[in-house]
Amino acid sequence: MTQENFQVLVLDDEVSIQQSIAAYFEDEGFAVFCASSGEQALELVKKHNFHGAVVDIRLPGMDGNTFMLKAARLQPDIHFVVHTGSTDYTLSRELRAAGLSSRNVFIKPVHDLNIIVNAVKNNTPGI
Repeated sequence: MTQENFQVLVLDDEVSIQQSIAAYFEDEGFAVFCASSGEQALELVKKHNFHGAVVDIRLPGMDGNTFMLKAARLQPDIHFVVHTGSTDYTLSRELRAAGLSSRNVFIKPVHDLNIIVNAVKNNTPGI
């Protein structure tokens, strides 16, 4: 898969962060979709084939952990990266059992967004 074919989902309820990450991925040649809630993101997952998703955890309604578990059932090959402002965030047992590790977790603010791009591109498929 070439980078131009990568479709990335950015899930964050903070519009400025969402737009910043989306713009960076677009500048790198990715097709980017944005969502402000887990429910909205899940609808996008039902309609598009995503290579990766950058996911905030604290969201209105469905949280990021729940979103990742539901999205992975629909598209097992999505590369998930957690991008959270919760400095005490730990992965749930379900997410660890499904294969997500601490190397997939980044605490806001990430000043070099290339780190997140590389994590999405190089992550093991699924969660």
